[in-house]
Amino acid sequence: MSLLPFLIKDPMFSQGQLTFGALFFVVFVIIIFFMYRKDKQLHLKNYKGVKWILVGFLSFFVLLLCIKFLLK
Repeated sequence: MSLLPFLIKDPMFSQGQLTFGALFFVVFVIIIFFMYRKDKQLHLKNYKGVKWILVGFLSFFVLLLCIKFLLK
């Protein structure tokens, strides 16, 4: 017996839909994990300087926040 009817008065999804959604999510995450592992060396080669772009973007964002709070 499922506890779902006791937790939600009028459930939006049936028990089968929730089961399918949960299984789909688990399988999707597993497939994405293995595909990432397969392409990891290629990503390391092609996207070497990406972390510096992220650092630059984040520092620019922090600079904008500092300017905003200093000018108030």
